[in-house]
This record gives sequence, C-alpha cells and structure tokens, in this order.
Amino acid sequence: MNLVKKKELTFALTTPLYYVNDVPHIGSAYTTIAADVVARFHRLLGHKVLLITGTDEHGQKIQRSAESLGKAPQEFCDEIVPSFVNLWELLDIQYDRFSRTTAPRHEAIVKEFFERVWESGDIYQGQQQGWYCVSCEEFKEERDLLEGHRCPIHTNKEVEWRDEQNYFFRLSKYQTKLTEFYQSRPDFIQPESRRNEVLSFVNQGLQDFSISRVNLDWGFPVPVDPKHTLYVWFDALLGYVTALLEPDAEPTLANALETWWPINLHLIGKDILRFHAVYWPAMLLSAGLPLPDRVFGHGFLTKDGQKMGKSLGNTLDPIALVQRYGSDAVRYYFLKEIEFGKDGDFNEVRFINVLNADLANDLGNLLNRTLNMVKKYCAQKNVPLIGNEGISDENPLKTIGLRLGEEVKQGYQELAFSEACEAILSLVQASNKFIDEQAPWSLYKQGQQESVEEVLYAVLESVRLAAYLLSPIIPNISSDIYRQLGFGINFNDQIQSSITAPFATHATWGILSSKQQLGTAQPIFKRIEPPKND
Repeated sequence: MNLVKKKELTFALTTPLYYVNDVPHIGSAYTTIAADVVARFHRLLGHKVLLITGTDEHGQKIQRSAESLGKAPQEFCDEIVPSFVNLWELLDIQYDRFSRTTAPRHEAIVKEFFERVWESGDIYQGQQQGWYCVSCEEFKEERDLLEGHRCPIHTNKEVEWRDEQNYFFRLSKYQTKLTEFYQSRPDFIQPESRRNEVLSFVNQGLQDFSISRVNLDWGFPVPVDPKHTLYVWFDALLGYVTALLEPDAEPTLANALETWWPINLHLIGKDILRFHAVYWPAMLLSAGLPLPDRVFGHGFLTKDGQKMGKSLGNTLDPIALVQRYGSDAVRYYFLKEIEFGKDGDFNEVRFINVLNADLANDLGNLLNRTLNMVKKYCAQKNVPLIGNEGISDENPLKTIGLRLGEEVKQGYQELAFSEACEAILSLVQASNKFIDEQAPWSLYKQGQQESVEEVLYAVLESVRLAAYLLSPIIPNISSDIYRQLGFGINFNDQIQSSITAPFATHATWGILSSKQQLGTAQPIFKRIEPPKND
C-alpha cells in the first residue's frame, strides 16, 4: 500500500474509545478535556485538526452488562452512547469524528486489516490458559494479581480462569523491532515514567496474545473461522483507523489512511498503556503501516485522596459537576491543578478555592476594575490611545508578555498544561501587582494622563494575552474577555482550519489598538460560595 505523505499542517489525535458498559465517568471526561485542549491549540496554530473520540462496544464486559438488564447488546450500546455525546457537548468538546466499533464500516476495516496480518503469517491457532479480567478484557500474569486472584486495576473484581482455543497474534516476533523502534523514537511513549514501564515490560520478553474468543458472540467473527469472535482490542484499536474515513468514502484501508495517517497523538489512561504502546505498534508493523507519532498515558484521578468507586460511594459525576460549576471551571481545575501524566486528586474545597482565586479574583477582577478605570480616567469607550509603541520594553508586563507566547506554546506542545497555566497566571498576578503599585487613580489626580494610559493599556493588553493563551482551556471565559475588549471572536466557533485569531498574531504582546471599542465591564466568572455543611 502506498501511503500519501501526511501534510505538515495536519494534526490528528485520539481519545480512547470508551467502554459503554456504563455511563461516562470523570476519568473519561479528563482525557477528553485534555484532547480537546490540544486540538484547540493546534487549530490556533493554523493546523487542520482531526479530533477522534468514540466508543468501544464489543466484548464480554458489554455483553454481561446488557444481559444484567435483560437487553440485547446493541440496544444497550445505543442507549449508553448518547450519554457520552451529551457530556462532550456539556464540556464544549469540539470533536470531529465519533467512532463506534459496532458500525458496519468499521467491520470492513477490521476484516481487511486482519487479512493483511494473516497474510504476514502473524496469526495462528493455539490454546489459551490463564487468568482473565473481564473488566480489562485482558489476560493477567499471575505475578501481577492481588490476594484472592483480584485484578490489580479493578481491585474489587476477581479474575476468571480460562482454558480455551484461541487465535493468537505473534507479538513475540516483534520484540527486536519494537525495542529498536523505542530506541530510535525516545519520545514515542510519554511521559518518561510510562516509557520506563513499557521498556521494563518489553525487556521481560513479549508473549503472543490472544485475539479471539469462543465463549461469546458479541463482536465480529474471525474472517477465517466464524466460530471464533475477534478479541475486543484487535477490533477496538482499529476504530481509530475507521474514524479517518471521509463520510462518503468506501471503507477500505487505503481510503482511511490517505489523509490523516499516521495519528500524531494517542491520549490514553495509563491502564491501557500496553495495548497502545506495545500491541498496537506490533499490529501495525505486521500490517506494514507507519506507526503513530506519540502515545501519552496520563495518571488516575482520586477524590479526597481515595480511589473512586461505586462500592466506596465516592464517585464524581462529571455531568453534575459541569451543571453546578460550568464547563470552563471543570476544564481549568483538572488541567491547571494536576500535572498531566501523574495521578491527581479532586477535592471540592480545593476546587472552589482555586477557581475563586484564579478566575474570579486574579483574572476577573483585574479586567473589570481596569475597564472601569479606562472609562473613568480616559473619558472614552476605546482602548487608551497610547498603544503598544508607547510602552517601553522595560515595562514589567511587556517584558513578561513578549516571551510568554513561546513559553506557553511549548507547554501545550509538551502537554504540560499546568505549567502553561502557571506561566499565564504569572502575567495576571504581575498585572494586579503592577496596577496596585502604579496606582493610576493617584496618577490621574496628579494630572499625569499619559502615565495613566500607559498603565491601563499595559494591563488590558496583558489580560487579553492571558485570555488568548488560556482559550484552549477556558474558551467561554476567554471569549467573554475578548468581547469586553472589543474583539468579535468566539473561541468556540473556531473549529475549521480558517482561524480568526491566529497564534502568530494574537500570542504576541501589544495588538490592542485604540480602534477597539471596549465593552461594559461584566463578571467573567462569578465567585463560588462554598457548600454549607449540614
């Protein structure tokens, strides 16, 4: 297969295809928020972006969940999938494709891919014995199990012993090729801790893995032996490929891979790292296809320092959280307060304090009082006439602002969201300090009008720059700030490649001009009152 060289100005990324055994949880929302932020950032860079999300709907876990409710698996999936779509809408997720593994087009892609791997001689029939976790849809090494034969990830679930005939993929054949690939592409697996996990796993010696089941029929039949059903991961991983098809294109690998392949970034939770960083690359090598650019495995979320679970009664409903506090608040907290890649915790008191301090006080109050001072001390509705050219390069805000764009750009590119937020917030905090120290109200009384305008322009421009650089994370608040500064820009409308606020322009300090008519000062984020204890 001859693949067209992917264009440099395209960027394709994926969330996991989420299991539909239940409604989405906060962990699913966390990954998807991060993916949306990356996609928005690349759109600001002027890239043509394809953000893929979707659902993994086959496998024993889904079948059992449906049976427990007395429903057919397809009926059950069709009822659960809208809950993901609705949550993504609540969170302002601007995805481009929603991939469902039960789609007929997907079956055609899976069949063609299987045939390519079969022709490579990498699939054979054998006997599978071992401990199987239905929740993970994975066989477990006995050494990894907890006491009582419990899964190390789903700690309240006992694994099941399986002894059955399956079809296997020759993963062991790719031990050397994968090792060489990891060495040649040290940034393929991120962060470094995840890379080390994978290298340790691979160095222990790769074992062939099962790609079929005989004890369920909820899935696609094995093309060469319909008595077997394809294992969920061999099916699900190809959902990323199916999603690349244009809506009216014939479902072939050639058509799917024509424009967007290889994927630039797979964003996943660390519990499915091996499938994406070991099994998936080996399958692609077997099929003769280029490998993705990067796999990033983030950490787990806890609540008040404890693992979340229904049995503990401490689950965190993402829908209720968004409905109570707003999408921007949820997006900001999880990306600013948790170092992406590491485990992180949600605490409601901390959540409220962070939002009040950063968004209501530091950013919101700064904008409002500055706008009010412009109208009071400059007797105009426009940006002060002084302009960027009238601000010295030694101005402390301009000094920070001139380097901030590149610093934040690097943060987004490295998925260091918390670092990017801290850098942006440093400009906001410096602006609050600057306006207090310069005291434009005193300068105005002293008749120093030019100095007043210099101070107010520098602060307004700094707020604008902060809003722009935060727009991938808090698009609604950023849009409100831009509107109050006289820009007709809504960051939620910028899905297409024709960007109205290109990074090269708006990420620089000093683009506000006196032509821009300022809006009325309004709160961009209302202070949250802590919940009252009963």
